[in-house]
Amino acid sequence: MIKKIKSKKEDLAIDIDNLVPGNSVDCVIFGFENQQLKILLLKWKFSNLWTLPGGFIYKMEDLHSAAQRILEERTNLENIFLNQFHTFGNINRNLLHKGFKEKKLDKNIFYSLDEKSRKWISSRFITTGYLAFIDIKNASPKPDYLSEKCEWFSIDELPDLVYDHIDIIKKALSYIRIQLNHLPVSINLLPHKFTMQQLQKLYEDILNKKIERSNFQRKMLKLDIFIRMEKEFTGSPNKAPYLYCIDKPKYSELVKRGIGFTY
Repeated sequence: MIKKIKSKKEDLAIDIDNLVPGNSVDCVIFGFENQQLKILLLKWKFSNLWTLPGGFIYKMEDLHSAAQRILEERTNLENIFLNQFHTFGNINRNLLHKGFKEKKLDKNIFYSLDEKSRKWISSRFITTGYLAFIDIKNASPKPDYLSEKCEWFSIDELPDLVYDHIDIIKKALSYIRIQLNHLPVSINLLPHKFTMQQLQKLYEDILNKKIERSNFQRKMLKLDIFIRMEKEFTGSPNKAPYLYCIDKPKYSELVKRGIGFTY
C-alpha cells in the first residue's frame, strides 16, 4: 500500500491507483491485561502523537476484508472478532484542516511522501470504524510504514492522538456499552480460565462504573454459561477464588438472543 520510490529523498509513495479514494478504515482493537481494558495504538514517526491502527481500501476488496487485512497486519492474528460500529464523515475531516493541524503533526511525516501521494492523502477522508476483541497474550503487534512502534494503553490513560481518533475511541466504547448483551466480550477478552473478579473488572472498565460484587456474581452465575473449575491457590487456601471457563455453545446461543445482564 505504501512503498519506497527512487529519488534523492527516498520518498514514500501511496499506491493510489489501486485504492478507493477518500475512504479509509480505522480499527479500535481492545485487549484485557493486568485487570485493565486496553487499546492498541501506533506511534507515528517524527511525532509524539499516536494513532489507531488503520489503512486504505483496495479497489478489489470489500470494506470488511480491508478491516480484516489491517487487523492481521497489525496483530499477526487471524479469525479475530470484528464489528463495524460507525462511519465518521465530518466535512472538515482532512489532513490540512485547522482542527487537525492543531494536533501539532510534524511536517516530516507528511513530506516523507511524494508529491502525488501528499495531494491524495490531503483530501477529505470518510473513515469506517471497526472494533475488535483479542487476547493480548496471543498478539504480536507490528507497526506500519508511518509508525515507529505499537503499544497497549489503558482506556483511562490514553496519550495524545491524531485527528479525531479520540472521538472514534469514545464512540466505540459507547457502542459496546449499548450493545454489551449482544457482543462476545468475555469469550474474546478474558483468558481461557478466569476468576469472577477478572470478569467483574472487565465489565466495570467497559461500563466505567463500580458494580456490587455479590450481586454481580449472582447474576452472572444465574446465566448458566460459566463452568466452575478448580480453585486458584494463592498461598491462602481459605481465600483461593474459583476459576471459571465459558461454556462456548451456551454462550454463543445466549449472545445471539441477548445475554440479558442488567447493570
